[in-house]
Amino acid sequence: MDARVTAHARYSIADIDKRLYGSFLEHLGRAVYTGIYEPGHPTALPNGMRRDVIDLVRDLDTPICRYPGGNFVSAYNWEDGIGPKEDRPTRLDLAWRTAESNQVGIHEFAEWAEAAGTEMMLAVNLGSRGLDAARNFVEYVNHPGGSHWSDLRRKNGRTDPWNVKLWCLGNEMDGPWQVGHKSAAEYGHLANETAKAIRAFDDSLELVVCGSSHSEMPTYPQWEATVLEETYDQIDYISLHMYFENYEKNTAEYLALPEKLDRYIGTVGGVIDFVKGKKRSKRDVKISFDEWNVWYHERKSDAKRMKEWDWPHAPVLLEDIYNFEDVLQVGCILNTFIRRADRVRIACIAQLVNVIAPIMTEPGGAAWRQTIYHPFHIASRYGRGTALQLDVDCPHYTADSADRVSYLDIAGVHDGDTGTLTFFAINRNGQENIDLKLATEHFGTVKSVEHTLIKHDDLEAKNTRDNPENVKPRKAEGAIIEGNTVRVSVPPYSYSMIRITL
Repeated sequence: MDARVTAHARYSIADIDKRLYGSFLEHLGRAVYTGIYEPGHPTALPNGMRRDVIDLVRDLDTPICRYPGGNFVSAYNWEDGIGPKEDRPTRLDLAWRTAESNQVGIHEFAEWAEAAGTEMMLAVNLGSRGLDAARNFVEYVNHPGGSHWSDLRRKNGRTDPWNVKLWCLGNEMDGPWQVGHKSAAEYGHLANETAKAIRAFDDSLELVVCGSSHSEMPTYPQWEATVLEETYDQIDYISLHMYFENYEKNTAEYLALPEKLDRYIGTVGGVIDFVKGKKRSKRDVKISFDEWNVWYHERKSDAKRMKEWDWPHAPVLLEDIYNFEDVLQVGCILNTFIRRADRVRIACIAQLVNVIAPIMTEPGGAAWRQTIYHPFHIASRYGRGTALQLDVDCPHYTADSADRVSYLDIAGVHDGDTGTLTFFAINRNGQENIDLKLATEHFGTVKSVEHTLIKHDDLEAKNTRDNPENVKPRKAEGAIIEGNTVRVSVPPYSYSMIRITL
């Protein structure tokens, strides 16, 4: 199968915000306890954080981490996680029917984030609580001193403020499953008033308002229109979430789902433009896609199991073991975000450790990379710069998600600082190689090309504690430079990074 892709220096989409490669940690299952935090572990730092996990996170180079939720935040009292650990209460978490010890709170998470080389993206509870608790939390985190909450932070051991810039105004408030679920009008009013109070403290903060939990919600996209009309002048981003499933075990349909993601982004982008025009506003609101991942391997069985247990602490929950097929899906998702970099400025893989995550841990034992770690790592490391508007000519197929799904899913990035063009290419055809001709126009002379490949003959291949490198990137051979064109063969069902030095 032949395909031609042309990249032209004059045709770009947008500069990529590095926060497109963000992450997410929620107090859910073993994400925190025995995930990032395990006192007594052989690699534990004095504060109880696992050094082996920190090293894996640092290697991902994820610039932000959203915390503490997620559904968890909608009934969370942030004050429970401060002060002496022996005085912190154990609470029942209604979102996941577990017991929360509060041994990790804002101080511990901030220490972990600094060690992991990531910045905090904090969420406030607009479910069971509201404006007052939110503005107190912001004051505790960001005010230097001389006030009740900032002085309490100093008393609790942190002299300098953390100066967190990015704040989420609740989580999935359109969802009936959410503690404190509200209508769009109710939530929009509360979010607007909360945003005004936060801006009265510091107008430079970046605020994220809740959009639809997914594009199948009955209130979508009217929810976005109503909420944005209430909040547009006070907020910077609207949050979207989407998870990807393959219950039918149909690879072609599964790998077409990013077409639905693209329409979701496009539709919400249109709503943003509509509200901006209606308000005659000069303000630009962007998208924070702050929950996304593959999620189906353990979802149904764990939902049933969760209803039957008796409030355990940090149980095994939603620990999907990813396969090679999921590598291809995650690559397509990331490519969609790159191609929509003008709209999507922030994105957070959900989650980071153990719970539907690229990193797995064993209590007291090893930590390892799941299969999906690798496409995220490659994109995070090399997908920085300017997203390119590519001209793609490739055969396509028809799926439930879209009528014309290109067998070649590809995104391109130009990094002027390093003088490179990087292409992320997924072959969605399971039978044929794609003989790809990459033409570069007005970028300068092609000096060299590097081809990194993730390929496995078994779509169900997994990485485990005993076989952690079963699926991993390797150097591929055979790329040919012809003037300012590169020819490369992309194998069936594979993920490639093609990196050209100019």
